[in-house]
Amino acid sequence: MTSSDVPTVPVGEVPAGFDRAEPVPGAQLLDVREPDEWELGHAPGAVHIPMVDVPARLDDIDIDAEVYVVCRQGGRSIEVVEYLTHIGYEACHVAGGMVAWQRTGRPVVADGDHEAKIY
Repeated sequence: MTSSDVPTVPVGEVPAGFDRAEPVPGAQLLDVREPDEWELGHAPGAVHIPMVDVPARLDDIDIDAEVYVVCRQGGRSIEVVEYLTHIGYEACHVAGGMVAWQRTGRPVVADGDHEAKIY
């Protein structure tokens, strides 16, 4: 599989429920960035599993859901989507990652008392 074969969606096609941390039936938003990136800011409804931990944490990824995978700009999420689709998950890469997420005005939250930001 090449990166052009990886299922991809633009930020605008990720279900809006993730903006409000509401459950989205049949879908999951998976953020595969490193912990320090997550702490700066993330989508309200995302599940955080750093890329290197994905194989060990498959039980935290819903096999029956459409999994939207996001990282900072797209490199890591493409690799995770390749892996997940290879082992039977329905997954797609979110084009432009969290940078595009913030640029398009979708909400970003942070843990703690600092302003959430991606860039």
